[in-house]
Amino acid sequence: MAKTKEQKKAILERLDMAVKTSPSTVFVHFKGLPVGEETALRGGLREEGVSYFVARKTLMKRALDSAGIEGDQPELEGEMAVAYGSDDPTAPARNVHTFVKKYGDKLAIVGGVFEGRFMDATEMNEVATIPPVDTLRGMFANVINSPIQGLVIALNSIAEKKEA
Repeated sequence: MAKTKEQKKAILERLDMAVKTSPSTVFVHFKGLPVGEETALRGGLREEGVSYFVARKTLMKRALDSAGIEGDQPELEGEMAVAYGSDDPTAPARNVHTFVKKYGDKLAIVGGVFEGRFMDATEMNEVATIPPVDTLRGMFANVINSPIQGLVIALNSIAEKKEA
């Protein structure tokens, strides 16, 4: 059924908000995805704080053109959806990537916007492999702690030798 001007305006406003307020927006191509799997996709993304909705490519292009994003806009072909979030910049790409692995050829990342710049599918898939912020913080703390821990172990072994 055709959309009314008011419905198109609401979708355009939602797209503008997604692109302008979110640090990361992912363009998702879907084809042949059954309703049950799409419902699971939407629910899984929602649990992670990622919004997902389907939009017309013409409305997407209009919103992207008005946003003033750097770089070349990726080619949007076929059925398209947008996934975005506001907290973790890598969360939309990472969570969509999880479902891409699960559903195979029915779902694909075709590009996106990351920190104000257009990215193609390859770059967005690289963003998708970045661990969550909390994991990165833990890894950083481990890197900082490692030399200190080595020093403590060495000093402890010296102290044990002197006692013996």
